[in-house]
Amino acid sequence: MADRFQHHQTQHQLQQQSSTARQVVKATTAVTLGGTLLMLSGLILAGTVIALCIATPVMVLFSPVLVPAVITVGLVIAGFLTSGGFGVAAVTVLTWMYKSMTGQSVPNQLASKAKDLKEHLGQPKEPPARSLA
Repeated sequence: MADRFQHHQTQHQLQQQSSTARQVVKATTAVTLGGTLLMLSGLILAGTVIALCIATPVMVLFSPVLVPAVITVGLVIAGFLTSGGFGVAAVTVLTWMYKSMTGQSVPNQLASKAKDLKEHLGQPKEPPARSLA
C-alpha cells in the first residue's frame, strides 16, 4: 500500500516537472520568435525610411518625366482593358443573336422545357386506392 502511494506521488511529481518544463520551453520559444520578428520589423522600418529619403529627391528631379509617363501608361492600360471588355460584349451579343436566329436561345429552351413539364404534370393520374380499415 505504501509502495502504491509512493509510486503515485512520484508520478505526480514527474507530471508537474514535465508541465513546468513545457511552460518554460513555450515561453522561451515565444520570446525568441517575438524578439526576432520585432527586430525584423525594426530593420524593415529603417530600410523603408532610408529608401524614402533617397527616393524623394530622385522623384522630385524626375517628376516632369515620370508624371506624364505614368499618365500615358495608365491610359494605355485603360484602353486595352476597355477594348477587351467591348470585345467580350460583342462576342456575347453575336452569340446571343446566332442562338436567337437558329432557335437555340435560352428563353426558347426554357419555354419548351416548361411546356414539357406542364404536359407531364397535367396528365391525369389514377387516385390511390383508399382502404376503409
